[in-house]
Amino acid sequence: MLESLRRLLNKGPKSADMSPLQSWAETHKFQFKRIRDAEGCLIEPVPAAGASRTDSSGDGGWRIEWGDSQRSYITTREVRFTAEVGTPREMLALVLNRELMEAMEKAVFEQYVEDVQTRIDTETPPEMRWLVMFPKLANNELGRLKDRYAAVASIKPWLQLWLSNGLEEALFDTPDTTAASSPVVIVINRGRLTMRTAMPEPDAELLARWFTVFMRIMPVARKLARDWTDATAGGATGTLQPSVWPPARPDEAT
Repeated sequence: MLESLRRLLNKGPKSADMSPLQSWAETHKFQFKRIRDAEGCLIEPVPAAGASRTDSSGDGGWRIEWGDSQRSYITTREVRFTAEVGTPREMLALVLNRELMEAMEKAVFEQYVEDVQTRIDTETPPEMRWLVMFPKLANNELGRLKDRYAAVASIKPWLQLWLSNGLEEALFDTPDTTAASSPVVIVINRGRLTMRTAMPEPDAELLARWFTVFMRIMPVARKLARDWTDATAGGATGTLQPSVWPPARPDEAT
């Protein structure tokens, strides 16, 4: 009896079947790795000859991670797409589905009403703080995305260029496959592009859809970053380090 109870207690939750994501990665000849000591996986392109296996910061570099959510506004597991794009460190941009934005704004308002402004700076996700720090794009600036998405940026002209050069079109193609209530968040911060959305269980079809979106918006972001840097005589460098799997700390940028 005691041994049966011990086995029951030690059994724990059933592990997720990540074979759909592994099969998708292998079909596309990408690297697939399981995250050690965590319920998750990582997918990357195979490094070019002579390149470091841990370097994915070049023009062809990107990373996909599936696992525990790093943001409180995604209550299930999530899939994250990440790449260095070379934008200046001071440039911040946020594009998210409108339902999530409205929920975030309500949460910020309620925290202020409760007179806990300090908590807003220390416990809320950075994306929530940006909603009250930076100017929003007006509906006419969002174009066809106005009914589904919202956006803020520290440098609005750059975000508007990105929207008109592929981001608007890529996101406009998603409504038929993504519920309006499903969290979708795209961030540019510290030279890095991150796109995240909910994925409770490994789903190769859903992964493929959002990978297509990511691969449409990432090269444009890199090109605009280079053009912007040339025009302003500025620059930005960065490295793409593997994400940690616990939820993000309050001071984490992405």
